[in-house]
Amino acid sequence: MTFTAIDFETATSFHPCSVGIVTVENGVIVDEYVTLIKPPNNEYNPFTIRVHGIYPHHTANAKSFAQVFPEIQKRLQNRVVVAHNESFDRGVLAKSMALHGLDYETLNIGDRWECTVKIYKAKGLKPTKLSDCCQAMNIQLNHHEALSDARACAKLFLLK
Repeated sequence: MTFTAIDFETATSFHPCSVGIVTVENGVIVDEYVTLIKPPNNEYNPFTIRVHGIYPHHTANAKSFAQVFPEIQKRLQNRVVVAHNESFDRGVLAKSMALHGLDYETLNIGDRWECTVKIYKAKGLKPTKLSDCCQAMNIQLNHHEALSDARACAKLFLLK
């Protein structure tokens, strides 16, 4: 079991304000990375702030997506990527890359990632929100904190 789990928190639609990445080698977590990301114009939707508690003042001096991307790239490139509701996180990554003139294809990670929502739905778990899956599998979670969400996703994938 060698893969990378990722979770984005967003400020507006697909503009990330935080990313958490957990690298797993042979079933063992070997690296964890988390950072705040300054969204374009440091703009936020009030709804997303209520979800994750990240405010513009938290990211006022944070790096942009383009500045953070080398750290993301070195953890994702040529890897199996896992996310909870993968279409959301994959979309955030692909759209953010396109916005900054970066070619998604260079990551060599494919258009479909492993998805713990789909895995646990297929196992019959309902509902399949990350918090519900973690409760069912007895995994500690500080929900909507990017690193905690990525770590929980990695643990769910290891238990699949």
